[in-house]
Amino acid sequence: MKYVRSVLSLILLLAISFACQQQNKSEPAEGSGIYLNQIGFYVGAPKIAIIKGAAAEKFTVVDLNSNKAVFEGQLGEPNQSSFGNYTTRAADFTILDRPGSYVIQATGLADSYPFEIEPNVLNEVSKASIKGFYYQRMSTDLPEIYAGKWTRAGGHPDTAVFVHPSAATSERPADFKLSAPKGWYDAGDYNKYIVNSGITMGTLLSAYEDFPAYYSKLDLNIPESNNDIPNLLDETLWNLRWMLRMQDTDGGVYHKLTTAKFEGMVMPENATNKRWVVQKSTTATLDFAAVTAQASRVFANFESQLPGLADSCLAASKKAWKWAQQNPEVLYNQDEVNKAHDPDITTGAYGDKSVGDEFIWAACELYISTGDEAYYSAINLFPDENLSLPSWGNVRLMGYYSLARFINKLPHTSFSEITPLRAQLINFADGLINGSAAWQTVMGGSEKDFVWGSSAVAANQGVALLQTYRLTNDKKYLEGALSNMDYLLGRNASGYSFVTGHGDKSPIHPHHRPSVADGIDEPVPGLLSGGPNPGQQDGCEGYPSNIPDESFVDNDCSYASNEIAINWNAPLVYLLGAMEVLYNN
Repeated sequence: MKYVRSVLSLILLLAISFACQQQNKSEPAEGSGIYLNQIGFYVGAPKIAIIKGAAAEKFTVVDLNSNKAVFEGQLGEPNQSSFGNYTTRAADFTILDRPGSYVIQATGLADSYPFEIEPNVLNEVSKASIKGFYYQRMSTDLPEIYAGKWTRAGGHPDTAVFVHPSAATSERPADFKLSAPKGWYDAGDYNKYIVNSGITMGTLLSAYEDFPAYYSKLDLNIPESNNDIPNLLDETLWNLRWMLRMQDTDGGVYHKLTTAKFEGMVMPENATNKRWVVQKSTTATLDFAAVTAQASRVFANFESQLPGLADSCLAASKKAWKWAQQNPEVLYNQDEVNKAHDPDITTGAYGDKSVGDEFIWAACELYISTGDEAYYSAINLFPDENLSLPSWGNVRLMGYYSLARFINKLPHTSFSEITPLRAQLINFADGLINGSAAWQTVMGGSEKDFVWGSSAVAANQGVALLQTYRLTNDKKYLEGALSNMDYLLGRNASGYSFVTGHGDKSPIHPHHRPSVADGIDEPVPGLLSGGPNPGQQDGCEGYPSNIPDESFVDNDCSYASNEIAINWNAPLVYLLGAMEVLYNN
C-alpha cells in the first residue's frame, strides 16, 4: 500500500506540474511597467515607450545579441493620465535606427518585453490580420496545411436556409429554402450580417485600392494562393459570394442569415440549429450596393480569372440601389419583428435608425464605378460638416474616402463641388490628432474612445489619419496613425497587445467560439480583441478597473471587452498594410 500511495503521490505531483506548465504556457507574461509596441519599430520612424509611475530619470536600450547598451536617454516630463490617478513618462529612442533585437531597462523595473527594429517589422502581423479572416470562413474545412494547429471541420454549409416569416414574399414564402453558403463568421458567434459585412468589405477593398502593389505580393498560405489573384482579394471573394446570394429577386437584401438564438460555445460542425434569412432592410441593401459597386471596379482588373464577376456585381449594385430608392425607410427593428413573427430572433440586431449615411456611401461608390452623375445628384452627398469615424452604423466617411481616392478622375462637372471634401477630411483629422498625452497616442484623447470595440476605434482613427496623409503628405498624420498602431500592439494602459498570437502579452481567452472549444491552448491568431470598455455590459468578473482605458479582461466571458469581430479586424488590416508601405518607400 505504501508503494501504491507513493506511486499515486508521484502521479499527482506530475499532474500538478503538468497543469502548471499548461497554465504557464497559455497565460501571457506579466509586464514590467514599461509599455511599448511588443512587436517592434520601423527604421526611420518614431520609437516611443511609456513608463508608468517611474522613479527613474533615465532609460537604456540594450542589444539582446551583444547584451550591451546601445542607447541611453532621459525620460520625458511627467504626464498625468486623463482617467487614472497616475503619471507617465516617455522613453523616446527615435534616433536608434540600427536593426536588431532589444529591450528597454530602467532603474527599479524589470526589462521591457523584447522588440525588433527593422524595415518590415510589422509584415508578419499584417499577414496574420488578413489570415484571421480565413479562420472565420464558413462552409468549408480548414485543412492543417493551411490552418496549422487550428485545423477544423467545416460548419454551416448554408445550402438550405429558410426564409423567416419577416422576409416572406409570394415568390419566396415563409420556410422557402434557399442556398447562401460561404461568408465569414461575423464575430465570436456563428451568424452572418450584411450590415457588418458592409463596412468590413468596404475597408478591405479600400486597402487594396490604396496599396495594390503591397497586397499583390503577399502569400498568406490559403487554398487560393496560386490563382493569380491577390490573397486579400481571394479572402474578400469568400464573403462577396455569400453577399450576392443574400439579394432577393426584387433587389432588396436580407438583413442577416442567422439562427434564432446564439449557439453555445461549440465548434462550428457541432452548431447545427436551423438557420434563417431575416427581413430585408434599407440599410443592408445600401451597404450591399456600396460593396458590390466597389467590388465591380476592383475585380474588373481580374476579368480573365473571374469572367463576368465585375459585371454581375455592378448589376446587383444598381438593382439594390433602385430597391432602396423605392423603399427608403425599411428599418430593421428586431423587437417589432419578434412581435409580429415566429420564431423570435435574438442574435445581433445591427439595427440602425438612420439611412442617410448608407445612401451617401452607396451613391459615392456607384458614381465612381459608373461615372453616372445621376447617382451624385440623387441625394445631398454633403449635408453638413459633422463627420464621424466610420462604424457599422455610420458609413458616410467610407464614401468620402473613395471620393478622395478618385478625386482627380471624377467627371469635371462635379469636380469643383467635391474638392471642398479635402478641407473637411483635414479638419476631421486635425480634431483627432490631439490624443492622449499620457500614452502619446491619438487613441484615448476622449473617454468616448473607449466603447464596445474600442480597438476598432483606434484602428479607424488610424485609417482616417492615413487618408488625410495621402491627401496632404503631412507626416503628422502618418505619425499619428503609427501611434495608434503602437497602442494596439501594447502601448496602452492595459499593457496588452490586442492582436491574438502577436506580442508577449496578448489575449489568450477571447470570446470566440472556436478558440474556446477547440482544446488548443493558444487562440486562433491574427484576431483583434475588442479592447477596453468601461460599460462592462457582459457582467464578467475580473475586470481590473472601470477606468475607461484599463477596463479590459482577458476572459472568454467578456464579450464586452474581449470578443473579436470582422469589422474590427478590417481597419487593422488597412492600418498594418499602410504602415508597411509608407515606412518602406
